[in-house]
Amino acid sequence: MNPAGKPGKTGSLMPVEVALARLLEMADASRIVERERLPLAQVQGRVLADDLLSTLDLPPWPNSAMDGYALRVADWSAEPLVVSQKVFAGQAPAALTPGTCARIFTGAPVPPGADCVEMQENAEVLADERVRFTENLVIGQNIRPQGQETTVGELILPAGTRLGPIEQGLAASLGCAELDVIRKVRVAVLSTGDELIEPGQPLGPGQIYNSNRVLLCSWLQRLGCEVIDAGILPDNLDTTRMRLGELGDVDLILSTGGVSVGEADFLGMALREEGELALWKLAIKPGKPLTFGHFRGVPVIGLPGNPASTLVTFALLARPYLLRRLGVQEVEPLKVQVPAGFDWPKAGNRREYLRGRLESGQAIIYHNQSSGVLRSAAWADGLVEVMEERTLVAGDSVYFIPLSEVLS
Repeated sequence: MNPAGKPGKTGSLMPVEVALARLLEMADASRIVERERLPLAQVQGRVLADDLLSTLDLPPWPNSAMDGYALRVADWSAEPLVVSQKVFAGQAPAALTPGTCARIFTGAPVPPGADCVEMQENAEVLADERVRFTENLVIGQNIRPQGQETTVGELILPAGTRLGPIEQGLAASLGCAELDVIRKVRVAVLSTGDELIEPGQPLGPGQIYNSNRVLLCSWLQRLGCEVIDAGILPDNLDTTRMRLGELGDVDLILSTGGVSVGEADFLGMALREEGELALWKLAIKPGKPLTFGHFRGVPVIGLPGNPASTLVTFALLARPYLLRRLGVQEVEPLKVQVPAGFDWPKAGNRREYLRGRLESGQAIIYHNQSSGVLRSAAWADGLVEVMEERTLVAGDSVYFIPLSEVLS
C-alpha cells in the first residue's frame, strides 16, 4: 500500500490538478463582467458584482442581550432599586434616572447612563415593585455594544460571493433592497451520437435514451446558469459545424460524447477545423477523455459520454470553470477525511472517484462502479477519492466529497 496516497506515474495522462488549473486560468482570462441590478429577494444563487460595504454600525446602538433590568453598576449597593421606565425593542429610551433601574427586553436599546443588564432570572421583584439583584454585577454584562457585528465602511461580502439565504439576510440587515450581480452565464448543452434518442420515443436497434443532457440542464439551472438546450448532434461533420455555428451568442458550449480521437469524433474535427482543440487525457476514473477548445471563439467543453463520467467530470472540472467565469474564487468542493469501509486491493494509475455514501461514519461504495451506471450516483451521497497508485484496507483514511457540495 502507498500510505502517503501520493500521485503515481500516469504516462501521458494529465493529473486532475493540472487540468483544473488550466481550466481556471482560461476562465480567469474570460471573466463575465456584465451585471444587472436585482431585488434582494431575487439574488439567490447569483454572484455579487461589487464588494458589499457596511453603511451603518450593527447594532446601531448598545442593546440588551436578555430580558431583564438595565442599571448602572455604581448605583447598586445590594439594596433594591426602583424601576423608572420600561424599554421595549423598537423604542427610544430616556436617560436612566440615577439610582434606578429600567425594565428592558431583548434587543431594546440600553438607556443612556446604564452600563449593565442583569437577566430577570437573577432579579427578585418585591411587593413594592422595587427590584433586588441576587448575583454580582459586572459592567458591560449582557449588553451588545454598538458595532459589535459591523462598523461603517467594513467589508461585509467581497465581490465574487455566491449569494444564498444567509448572505441575503446579511444584506437585508444593512438595509439593502437591491444588489448588483453578475449576469447569468449562458450555456448551450448538446449531446452527440446517432445512438441517442429522447425519452418518450420508442427505442430502435442500438439506441439508448439520452440521460446526460437532462442531468446537465437541470444541474446548470441549479447553478444559476441560463441554459440553452441544443439537442442531439448526429454523427455528421457538416451538421455538427452548422449547429455549433448557431450557438455564437453563448458563453460556453457543453457537450457530452464524441470527445475521443476516432472516426466518429465529429465535434473534435469541427474544433480542429474552425477553432482550437486541447484534448486532455486525464488521470481520472471515470472520465479520462475530456475536451476543451474553442469554436469560432466560443469556449467548448466536451465531457465523456458515459453517465458516471459525465457526472464526475462536470462536478470536478466544468462546474469550477463556470463559477470562476463568474468571478467566484473558492470553486473546489469541500473534502472531508473519513475511514474507508471497504478494501481496495488493486492500485490504479488514475485517481478514482467512487460513488459512495457515509454509513456509521465510514465511506462505503456502490457494488458496481462502471462508468455507464448512473444508478450508482442516485444511491450515493458523495464521491470517495482514491489516489493514484494506492491500495486500501478498511479503516484507512480517504477523502469524501459530499454531492451536496457540487450539485448547487
